[in-house]
Amino acid sequence: MRAAVLNRPGEVEVVQRTEPVPAADEVLVRVHAVGVCGSDTHYFDHGRIGRFVVESPLVLGHETSGVVEAVGADVDPARVGQRVSLEPGVPCRACEQCLAGRYNLCPDMVFHATPPVDGSLAELVSIHHAFAHPVPDSVSDEAAALLEPLSVGVWACRKGGVGPGARVLVTGAGPIGLVCVQVARACGASEVVVADLNPDRLAVATELGATRTIPSGSRSVADAYSAGPAPEVLLECSGHPGATAEGIRALAPAGRAVLVGMGGDEITLPLSTIQERELVVTGTFRYAGTWPTAVALAASGQVDLDRLVTGRFRLEETAAALTAARDTAGAIKSVIDPRPGPGSGGTRG
Repeated sequence: MRAAVLNRPGEVEVVQRTEPVPAADEVLVRVHAVGVCGSDTHYFDHGRIGRFVVESPLVLGHETSGVVEAVGADVDPARVGQRVSLEPGVPCRACEQCLAGRYNLCPDMVFHATPPVDGSLAELVSIHHAFAHPVPDSVSDEAAALLEPLSVGVWACRKGGVGPGARVLVTGAGPIGLVCVQVARACGASEVVVADLNPDRLAVATELGATRTIPSGSRSVADAYSAGPAPEVLLECSGHPGATAEGIRALAPAGRAVLVGMGGDEITLPLSTIQERELVVTGTFRYAGTWPTAVALAASGQVDLDRLVTGRFRLEETAAALTAARDTAGAIKSVIDPRPGPGSGGTRG
């Protein structure tokens, strides 16, 4: 089979690899769509994220959909032909964190495209059958792949306790911020305000349900709330230290700040504000038990994932797909189709 391999920073090569053979508890999936995540781009640019370092050729990609082509000995053969979305992290299912339901914190997690584990930018991948989630025909291949970033949004809203009538501030209108907007509205939030520097992204946020936007380059977030009630929940999706601090300062007393975006390893927080208002600040790490909710949100139309796709690429165009978000005006999310076929030339969606 063909796979796109990151040899070193800035160098991706399509190579021939041996087809995977599913273990007894696995399914073999023919990949139809892989979304490009910021982490993929970061590995392409720098060869590492924190303690995870690319030390040998690595297959990128962890936002994946496809069709079950074969099953292991212990898996129901009726699953062959089933359309699935892959949850890319398989935990040990036996440690303290897993048994407590926090399997995203499993210390032995095997996660696609996290060195040294290969990802899914290949024609075929194998994965534990429980983490290949069936999707209905009303969900497109591309949307099925993007159930992974949608799960990040679902998890963030759960961590923030977003519910009916909530006032939510989303800082950062990238793909994760845009799914957070939609999930918050689906959870019943009455107000979802989005702050970002990019006017095109803010326009998309409005289209997808934001009740108000803040061009953060022209005014502070706190100033934008001077005439109205402060937000109860901050979903910080930019990873920018300034946006994080501004968002926290804007929160109402007893508010909740959920740090979703990945920025530097350390940032300065407005501690006096956190203490005086008794704010709760939490991080997020991936997700746990989110796929059923994500599938339901996409299938019902409450979340529009297809709207996020702005570039479609073949496997041979992986390098261009990895940099499209910064190289192409208006780009939001690129999707790669690893199946053989005529090149798309990176056409806009």
